[in-house]
Amino acid sequence: MSEKRLQEYKEELVFLQTVREKEVAQQIKEARSFGDLSENSEYDEAKIEQGKLYSKIAEIKNLIENAEIVVASAANDVVGMGSFVTVKDLELGEVETYEIVGSQEADPAALKISDDSPFGSALMDNKEGATVTVEAPAGALQFEIIKIK
Repeated sequence: MSEKRLQEYKEELVFLQTVREKEVAQQIKEARSFGDLSENSEYDEAKIEQGKLYSKIAEIKNLIENAEIVVASAANDVVGMGSFVTVKDLELGEVETYEIVGSQEADPAALKISDDSPFGSALMDNKEGATVTVEAPAGALQFEIIKIK
C-alpha cells in the first residue's frame, strides 16, 4: 500500500481506539442502567457493536503491522505502481485514465485499479503505444496504452 493509505489506517485506528471505543462503552453503560440484562436488547446491541469495533481494530492493526509500502515507479516510460495510465478501449473507443494501486487501495469506481487485478496486471510493465489484452468473462478485451504519467 502507499504511505498515504498507511497513514489513513493509522488515523482510523486512533479514532476507533479513542473516540469510538468511548462511545460504545457509554452505550453499554446506558444499556446496563435499563435493568435486567437477560432481556435487554439495547445491552445486546451495544455488546454486538463492541465486538464489531474490536474486530475492526484488530483488522486494522494487522494491516498496519503487515503493510508493505510501495513506492511509485520512478520510470515514467513503463506502467508500474503509482502510475496514471490513460488507455483506449479498442472496441468501444472510450478513453479512461486509471491509477495503478495496491490491492488495499483499489477502488474501481474512483478509477484506482489493483496491480493484482486482471486489468492492472495486464497493464504492468508495458509502454505507451502497447496494446494489452485482458481476459474477462465477456471475452478478451483490448486496450491501447495512450499515456503513462
